[in-house]
Amino acid sequence: MQNLDVECAELGRKLAQLDKVDDKTLTSALSVLEEQGVYACFLSLNAQGGPAGRNVSAKLANFLQKVPAESPLLGNGDLFTALQALAGDLDKLLFARDLLRQALVYGRYHAKAREAKAQ
Repeated sequence: MQNLDVECAELGRKLAQLDKVDDKTLTSALSVLEEQGVYACFLSLNAQGGPAGRNVSAKLANFLQKVPAESPLLGNGDLFTALQALAGDLDKLLFARDLLRQALVYGRYHAKAREAKAQ
């Protein structure tokens, strides 16, 4: 059985370790996810996040292409086409949103801890 909370925590740790990714980047992504949804979160990261945002977007997409192991939420290929297909199934879309939210929250905590340690 796959422990998705642990996988979200691991993803959050990886996000916080990406080059030029800080608490602000992850907080912004989380805010867009909460207010506008999954598609807007990826769009925002790719359009306004710069290289750091694109790295976060790629990690999040890769995560959704692998979980859950028996039936991944996101297909391969063009990200935005796959996200549109995901939106066709409300249960999967909400599940993906919850997983992304959890990973971004963990990422924020890791980023804050790293920033506090650097001071």
